[in-house]
Amino acid sequence: MCKYSIGIDFGTLSGRALLVDIENGREVAAAVKEYPHGVMDEFLPDGETRLEQDWALQHPQDYLDVLKEIIPEVLRKSSVDPVDIIGFGIDFTSCTLMPVDQHGTPLCFLEKYRSQPHAYAKLWKHHAAQDEANRLNRIAYERGEEFLKRYGGKISSEWLVPKVWQALNEAPEIYKNACKFIEAGDWLVWQLTGEEKRNSCMAGYKALWHKQKGYPSREFFKALDPRMENLVEEKLSSKIYPIGSKAGELTAEAAALTGLKQGTAVAVANVDAHVAVPAVGITEAGKMLMIMGTSNCHMVLGREERYVPGICGVVEDGMIPGYLGYEAGQSCVGDHFDWFVKNCVPFEYQQEAETRGKNLHSLLTEKAAKLAPGSSGLIALDWWNGNRSVLVDGDLTGLLIGCTLRTKPEDIYRALIESTAYGTRMIIDTFENSGISIHEIYAAGGIAEKNELLMQIYADITNREIRISASAHTSALGSAMFGAVAAGSSKGGYDSITEAARNMAKIKDKVYKPIPENVKVYSQLYKEYRQLHDYFGRGANNVMKRLKEIRKANE
Repeated sequence: MCKYSIGIDFGTLSGRALLVDIENGREVAAAVKEYPHGVMDEFLPDGETRLEQDWALQHPQDYLDVLKEIIPEVLRKSSVDPVDIIGFGIDFTSCTLMPVDQHGTPLCFLEKYRSQPHAYAKLWKHHAAQDEANRLNRIAYERGEEFLKRYGGKISSEWLVPKVWQALNEAPEIYKNACKFIEAGDWLVWQLTGEEKRNSCMAGYKALWHKQKGYPSREFFKALDPRMENLVEEKLSSKIYPIGSKAGELTAEAAALTGLKQGTAVAVANVDAHVAVPAVGITEAGKMLMIMGTSNCHMVLGREERYVPGICGVVEDGMIPGYLGYEAGQSCVGDHFDWFVKNCVPFEYQQEAETRGKNLHSLLTEKAAKLAPGSSGLIALDWWNGNRSVLVDGDLTGLLIGCTLRTKPEDIYRALIESTAYGTRMIIDTFENSGISIHEIYAAGGIAEKNELLMQIYADITNREIRISASAHTSALGSAMFGAVAAGSSKGGYDSITEAARNMAKIKDKVYKPIPENVKVYSQLYKEYRQLHDYFGRGANNVMKRLKEIRKANE
């Protein structure tokens, strides 16, 4: 009798469920639901409360709607008996953080807080806590806090502590009345099992937690703000559970919501990028996985803890037990291209796309593919949504240089693609200069699967072969694998994620190989990118930040 596991990947814009055969990783059925509220970056759902610059919120009801709708959908598509589904795992974009009351109810569900922005879930790309991040980094540096090195020397505004601190500073009532601040992934596991069990991946990469040392000291939090001296005890939790462990079992209420069987094993939550590592078969050091979507995440396994400038973090057992997991990333990739298509493409291109039955991304990719490397005379910095690695600065903005009256949309579109590949090479170079070898690259995500031009450009600019995940839902597959581990071999699952990866992981036969003549041109252009990167990003010219201040003063 076949046994199955379900993985649900909660992304930036949608949730996707995947039903998987545990024996061989065969994907039986999938379903996707876009979040009804999407990303709230201008107004709250009331339509009246306006959000300031750099905010990015979500409505937790969307997450529950995903559970309610897409799990029954995969059950209908597959005709699989819920009795044969033995494991359930979820992953989530992180840090996506929300305040809840003592019952686990998000504060934004309460009538009195529905017009309070800080009562909603702050999405990973919420950058409005940059002031708090700057102060945190300064105080941590002055105090000589050891943890700072594990995060590349800087804590991002995307991480947990700056977001909590922003709520305390701007909405002290929310901070006071929040029983907990909790990652959305951990919150969903709580809703499914009735037990609050925070996972080591999110705690380690996003909340400054260390497997041996725990959180930073009370003295550090007091130095940030006396009101946060007892942050961990009062608003977080010191109980952290390792990835791959069983969080609990589906409650009767959760079973009724999803259509699954009460008592189904549920894994502790995981981060969407990190959970994909075993899903492509990476279970050893020296290999990098790029998760390519609205942003890029770069995941690398290592045997030794090394301090790498500008990384997002290094966590023991953070991705695969027994290894140090290193994370880096780019804050703007798919969002980058989407911005251009929505705002900068002339009407005649839209007409051509409609006539030919294409979307604008496909049309621009086709036109860009006809251009030779370097032929546009353009180069860009990929900071439209700030820089995550290696500068860790949400106040940086985009740059495009080299335009003339002959510049066409496809020239710019290709330059934006190239800029994200240069950013990835900067990350790879930083890892290798710090003693972390990377000899193989894998890629997953919608962009990696669909855009051959982009992947060839990445291979040429990094001068490395790139292999592609065989799953269109790699993170959901990884979550299903962890669900199988939570169930354990006694129920028909696995006792380790490494064992699950041997049987369930999949990659395509296709390999993108660097083209020597392209590598030569891109090596020249990368030198120019590095100079622009350091000039605008390392303090020689802070014009981007000055322009932001001028804009704020005149909005």
